[in-house]
Amino acid sequence: MSSNKKYWKSVEELDGNSSIVEALKNNEFVEEIPTDEFLGNEGALSSSSTSRRDFLKYVGFTTAAATLAACEGPVHLSIPYVVQPEQIIPGIADYYATSVFDGFDFANLLVKTREGRPIKIDNNLMAGAKFAANARIHASILSLYDSMRLKEPKIAGKTATWIDVDSKIKSSLADAKTKGGQVVLLTNTLASPSTEKLIAEFLTKNANATHVVYDAVSESEALDAFETVYGERALVDYDFSKASVIVSVGADFLGDWQGGSYGPSYAKGRIPQGPKGSQKISRHFQLEANMTLSGAAADKRVAMSTANQKQALVLIYNTVVGASVPVTLDAKFKAEVTKAAQQLKAAGSKGVLVSGIQDKNAQLLVLAINQALASESFSTVGTRQIRKGSSQKVAQLVAALKAGSVHTLIMSGVNPVYTLPNSKDFVEGLKKVSLSASFSLKEDETASLTTIAAAAPHYLESWGDVSITKGTYGLTQPSIRPLFNTRQFQDVLLSLNGTVGTYYNYLKANIASNAPGASWNTVLHDGIFLGTIPSTARGTADYTGAANALAQSKAAAGLELGLYTKTGLGDGQQANNPWLQEFPDPITRVSWDNYVTVSAADAKKLELSNEIVADGGLNGSYVTITANGVKLENVPVIVQPGQAIGTVGLALGYGKSAALKEEMQVGLNAYSLYKSFNNVQSVTLSKADGVHEFACVQGQKTLMGRGDIIKETTLEIFNTKDAEFWNEQPVVSLDHKEVKATSVDLWAPFDRSVGHHFNLSIDLNACTGCGACVIACHAENNVPVVGKEEIRRSRDMHWLRIDRYYSSEETFAGDNERKEGIAGLSSSLSTFREMESASENPQVSFQPVMCQHCNHAPCETVCPVAATSHSRQGQNHMAYNRCVGTRYCANNCPYKVRRFNWFLYNKNSEFDFHMNDDLGRMVLNPDVSVRSRGVMEKCSMCIQKTQATILAAKNEGRVIVDGEFQTACSSACTTGAMIFGDINDTESQVAKLVEDERMYHLLEHVGTKPNVIYHVKVRNT
Repeated sequence: MSSNKKYWKSVEELDGNSSIVEALKNNEFVEEIPTDEFLGNEGALSSSSTSRRDFLKYVGFTTAAATLAACEGPVHLSIPYVVQPEQIIPGIADYYATSVFDGFDFANLLVKTREGRPIKIDNNLMAGAKFAANARIHASILSLYDSMRLKEPKIAGKTATWIDVDSKIKSSLADAKTKGGQVVLLTNTLASPSTEKLIAEFLTKNANATHVVYDAVSESEALDAFETVYGERALVDYDFSKASVIVSVGADFLGDWQGGSYGPSYAKGRIPQGPKGSQKISRHFQLEANMTLSGAAADKRVAMSTANQKQALVLIYNTVVGASVPVTLDAKFKAEVTKAAQQLKAAGSKGVLVSGIQDKNAQLLVLAINQALASESFSTVGTRQIRKGSSQKVAQLVAALKAGSVHTLIMSGVNPVYTLPNSKDFVEGLKKVSLSASFSLKEDETASLTTIAAAAPHYLESWGDVSITKGTYGLTQPSIRPLFNTRQFQDVLLSLNGTVGTYYNYLKANIASNAPGASWNTVLHDGIFLGTIPSTARGTADYTGAANALAQSKAAAGLELGLYTKTGLGDGQQANNPWLQEFPDPITRVSWDNYVTVSAADAKKLELSNEIVADGGLNGSYVTITANGVKLENVPVIVQPGQAIGTVGLALGYGKSAALKEEMQVGLNAYSLYKSFNNVQSVTLSKADGVHEFACVQGQKTLMGRGDIIKETTLEIFNTKDAEFWNEQPVVSLDHKEVKATSVDLWAPFDRSVGHHFNLSIDLNACTGCGACVIACHAENNVPVVGKEEIRRSRDMHWLRIDRYYSSEETFAGDNERKEGIAGLSSSLSTFREMESASENPQVSFQPVMCQHCNHAPCETVCPVAATSHSRQGQNHMAYNRCVGTRYCANNCPYKVRRFNWFLYNKNSEFDFHMNDDLGRMVLNPDVSVRSRGVMEKCSMCIQKTQATILAAKNEGRVIVDGEFQTACSSACTTGAMIFGDINDTESQVAKLVEDERMYHLLEHVGTKPNVIYHVKVRNT
């Protein structure tokens, strides 16, 4: 029964003729707001002392005022296409196949573009495209938008035209002919058939010209050895998937040794395969001084100096070929090396040996051993056409420059003023040259000193071709028009040769000879062509003489320095790339620095230390390094577990200053110690004053026996015992009975069988810690760069991290045994304190960790505004606009994978990286919002990619096939460590991996039921 009773708010409402009553019916606030008085006067508005309460009253609650204010806001005009290209559809990505080789890194790629902007690097999956992008190539997309690039040609430091450049060089060449002066083309290794042909034509037209190939990081000794035996200057392209026993003597083949890119073939042999109970994986022995990615992956690692490695290589040679060259080796080392040598010999054709020792005799023994084994992994068919520089010819060039006999020097792709160990001699000789020209992306150390600084385009703006291995051919095609007034080195060569047409025309004209039987369009579309691969004629050499000479090698006085390239910066070409500077080194977990790595024993002798201070940052001592009359002062120290006693390590590629933003001018130039292009030098270290502040993302070094985080076992146990033994399932108490933790829920279950449900599988056996996934995640998801100071405050923004753990004992199994032997509180405290220190030569494990997308997510239950929630598809969502930054979710996350935006990293001069300028922001992915200050962010399992795949299949009216669903990290991972897919598709690879006996969840006893799964690491010890 309804009531007719009338309710009123005030006595004023009883008067039906009141004007106030009528006004209240239409407007909550009856006072008129004088918007014209302050919104029309910008100065008055900015100087107003209006309180927040008044502001909300006058502006926030008034629709009319807000509308007027909007009219005064900034207006961004979008200029549409006059004639829209057919191939460009706004909102739809285009992909271009290309191949790249910059003299150091190489890969077969797909370049993702949006509205004409390249925004991401993907791997080309066509047959024959075997070289995948590493972390540096994934980051090279950002180097395209580097605001410090050389934007136009310069002559004598002043802006010039390309006509002026051509005229100046032609005039100098003519003058050199007249005077009989020498002309030198100095380039990096080109691996480009068309460019090498152009240079050959140039040399024919200029009889007084020579071509010198120079690589900043030399493999000259290996090239010399191969040329001696096989008559060709090339490197072997090993296939580690065919090896059951791998012995590496100082070769970081999972890093940058001889170009790298060996991770995929290595990982194939590291994942257990075969019938249940007799599954097999390869066995890997690593003899090395510095702790490397290869040493971290090895089943047995022996830490020894390069002097001892040379003796070990002779001992292996004796064992395999039956020689008896005397060696001098410590008994402990001798026993370990003999064991590896015997297993290598027993493996026969399934064994392979590699070495990174920069000595021709050592490299000759590598060839002899693999020939004697008839190793299937060692093949002279399809040799690598990279790193072809000659140390001897470079030394001759420097001598000729100093003597003043070089008239004209034209350089491309090199920066010898920075990378040459004797750069002072080069600079002195450069002053005596009549004309010098440097084709460079940057006005770097060399280009700033040459007569002509020729602005070169980025490879994503260029045409070109590559032949990384013999018998393969790939095209480089531009995916964007040149951003600046740049010109390719090849176009200038065409002009100097008097050849009519562009380099593009030249490439097309030569396609028949470079890719016989294939059309231009086919090779351009595929990005790769597989031709007939001729084998190299087998030869021989005086191997016994080489072994005797190597056995005579003596250890140098003082400490032994091993120079290496870091996974992040490589040879230093991309030193102005903030993604790479902020990339944590896989081993030390330090970013924004290079440093000298020292063993704990040597650090104690020299009174060097590292310590974590009150603010959580890592501090370290300084040393002065002296070698060959060169002194490097204030080099920071990292005490490195696994560093061979009597040796130290230092990374190349740092210490650049020219054409770099101030934030990127970090580290010291170790090339000054790279005498005779030998990566091993005798040095002395002395402690210096001061303390260095590192930016380190991981303070804890060891697992301390926490076997539920990284589960490990041996191949023998894996094959002979049930999964319950080596993949123990956590239990909890329920009604005073032990039950599996996964059987107890605090949350009500829901049906996940409808539609898609995504899982990400991570195989610890296949992960090499290469970091390609980290940079790919940055590119795909607009992850900001925060800089060294913020990293030091533990405010890194990486959505994906790769944790690195050392064992406290010699093995992780030893850690577990020690932990289980703890009795009582006092024993517990002292033992765990000791277990925080890594072993002298520890085992190492890598573990990628991102948001685990828990089905029972603890972050979701504590969010007061429901900013984080779960989807039926298994992804944990973040509604950034709802987030108010309480950080409850981060506190409640057991995996610590959430990141808080302490600052606005976009358009903020305090963070002067790529997001602070218009050019750098061109790399941003428009499918992912750029997060603002005060919100939480984390891995989204690339929801934009999964939804795009679903919509594409829906529009095409088809079923999604396994492999179509990808995340940025899974598509970047080529070792098989990361597999993504839909577990509701029972035939999918990830659905089968979920049921695998090796599968486990991270911190499974917590009961979060993650959608990221891991696989127990199996070691073949």
